[in-house]
Amino acid sequence: MNKKLKLWELDRVSEEEFKEQKKFPIIVILNDLRSLTNVGAFFRTCDSFNVEKIYLCGITATPPHREIQKTALGATESMSWEHRESTIDLVNELKKKGIKICSIEQTEKTTFLQDVSDFPKEKYALVFGNEVNGVDQDVIDVSDYIIEIPQFGTKHSLNVSVCAGIVMWEFVRMLELR
Repeated sequence: MNKKLKLWELDRVSEEEFKEQKKFPIIVILNDLRSLTNVGAFFRTCDSFNVEKIYLCGITATPPHREIQKTALGATESMSWEHRESTIDLVNELKKKGIKICSIEQTEKTTFLQDVSDFPKEKYALVFGNEVNGVDQDVIDVSDYIIEIPQFGTKHSLNVSVCAGIVMWEFVRMLELR
């Protein structure tokens, strides 16, 4: 028999230990997300994948908010985050620091997600866009990489928070295995 573990059996780090532990060199940027539940899901996923920081840009809602908390399940307290008015100003600031900007989007020329395993081990900022309009074109124009998740069904997009989990896993896998 393979017994399912209870929450207290998972041996998770405390919030204090999490804040102090070394993070993966990944920053997440939310470019005008509308959905509060998506924002909360990002907090929870970023905590799970031990990313450095979340930037909430433009119209993206910020904690504290009941709808964010519903899906974040306390991750708004463990994750480092900051709000910025302008996504493009933030992206340009991070680029000047040598951080590689990766917009998660469908464009004429993309890198498929499975190919990030060939990327150098550097610090990355992953930009996720608005649920309807995606990543701003000015951000795409200055991105080092445009990453696309291959899809094989009739729909041409994933929910942005689902997309985030898939993308973060591939980046953590790439960085962890080197």
